[in-house]
Amino acid sequence: MRRGWRTSALAALALAVALLALPAAALAQCPRTSVGDVEDEVLCPVCGTSLAVATEAQQAQRERRFIFELVEQCKSKDEIKTALAAEFGDSVLALPEDGNSDAAAYLVPAGAGVLAVAALGLALARWRRRGGPASAGAPSDTETTAGRPAGPGAPAAGDSARLDADLDRYNL
Repeated sequence: MRRGWRTSALAALALAVALLALPAAALAQCPRTSVGDVEDEVLCPVCGTSLAVATEAQQAQRERRFIFELVEQCKSKDEIKTALAAEFGDSVLALPEDGNSDAAAYLVPAGAGVLAVAALGLALARWRRRGGPASAGAPSDTETTAGRPAGPGAPAAGDSARLDADLDRYNL
């Protein structure tokens, strides 16, 4: 009797695992593409703007419906773009097909990033130099001015005398 219970429990467990694996297998065959994912990479031919931005043009609404239908058919992003180009013309594709057609679209942002990093490096180097050792004519951190230790924020010798006179005048 115990043997029959174990066999049925194992059969039930195998059935549960098989049922859980079916949706995963179905999802693995269908590429994960959404309308929003494709909208960023295609244009509205009427507006000339990204389909994600074009909201009021009827052509943009037609393109969205077309993309939605293709997503429901489990088409990949590349298949959807190919179908869009065939249906609405090549002007709907936002990215250049070949790398040489519009290299500036990729080189300008990359160059701006390199310049930004270089400017940040120069600013950091200047900032670190400013907090470095005192110049040769100024008193160092260990020297004293009028009995007070001179630090990085201490007043110069002439300023110290004027400050002492002002303090005496106001009885502070």
